[in-house]
Amino acid sequence: MPILNKLVIFDEQNINDSLKKALSIEPKDVVMEVRESGLKGRGGAGFPTGTKWMLASSANSKQKYVVCNADEGEPGTFKDRVLLDEYTKLVFEGMVIGGYAIGANKGFLYLRGEYRYLLDKLNSYLEQMRKENRLGNNILGTNFSFDIEIRLGSGAYVCGEESALIESLEGHRGEARNRPPFPVNTGYLGSPTIVNNVETFASVHIIIAKGAEWYSKHGTSKSTGTKLLSISGDCKKPGVYEVPFGITINEILKLVEAENTKAVQVGGASGTCIPKAEFERSISFEDISTGGSVIIFNETRSMLHILENFMEFFVEESCGQCTPCRIGNVKLLDGLKKIRKGECSLSYIHELIELGKSMQIASKCGLGQSSPNPFISIMTHFENEIFSQR
Repeated sequence: MPILNKLVIFDEQNINDSLKKALSIEPKDVVMEVRESGLKGRGGAGFPTGTKWMLASSANSKQKYVVCNADEGEPGTFKDRVLLDEYTKLVFEGMVIGGYAIGANKGFLYLRGEYRYLLDKLNSYLEQMRKENRLGNNILGTNFSFDIEIRLGSGAYVCGEESALIESLEGHRGEARNRPPFPVNTGYLGSPTIVNNVETFASVHIIIAKGAEWYSKHGTSKSTGTKLLSISGDCKKPGVYEVPFGITINEILKLVEAENTKAVQVGGASGTCIPKAEFERSISFEDISTGGSVIIFNETRSMLHILENFMEFFVEESCGQCTPCRIGNVKLLDGLKKIRKGECSLSYIHELIELGKSMQIASKCGLGQSSPNPFISIMTHFENEIFSQR
């Protein structure tokens, strides 16, 4: 699947020397270049990448690690798969640059179990990098050595959260850790570790090649650069699109030729449902943040059915470690089943919305903190429609 509507990041012209350029300057200068670009994590959390790398770089440890989170488990998201398949160079060399910047000599690509079919191709590319001296000992004739190993996940949604991912890398059950300490201080095997999304590492490659000033001219002042969106659902042209931050929902709908759109789910199952009245809102960290999923629903879709699907997913994927998530998601789903049977009052739904808000605060990791998002947003915007289906 090609990336459509290419704008900035994935035009591969003039980026072949990015790794060589990075290794020709001081590691601290690489970190500052990333920081000055304004790049924020492309996995959805939006933490400033330069700040994360600075913290890991300044950590006092002989051993440090780089982890690329390719556990693309959010329903409706498939842009990282395209990057790994078609823009492998950007991702792997971005990891090498990250290792140089923080002083690490080992990296891991944590690959979603369902992407096993990419494993041979990715390992072959790593071997080619070693032959070309872009990976391994004394990379490109420098004193810097770095290697990458691919580890397969086993399909657990919770392992998309960085500390649960690290637990899995260490051979343990995928469960979120208590924080602090954070991975930049105490990560893989207790050592400082940076965990970044596939798209983040690819973006770093471009930033080093073309400069922070050039990069930061795109997007908005608080959301620099562009964003890859996995767009699916009721539209004529689904696919992976590169768009500038600040693009509105209406502009996206025109781009993919969607008609009679009722709602747009931004951020996958754990994201926010945007009704037609709010289609002028924008994709950005200051408005609607997303890891990359955009699912379009037209007027024929039942919002109750959609919401039931989302909540069934979260009940299934909850690791069960913390009470708000383990019990809360079940309660939210039970409420929807009661609506379907005509046994649920409006006042009880409002109580469940408040439960969802409590889950957002009290849950241990991003799964429980974000799983109430679709319930709250869909029930808020489509309450009349949902209750009319009883």
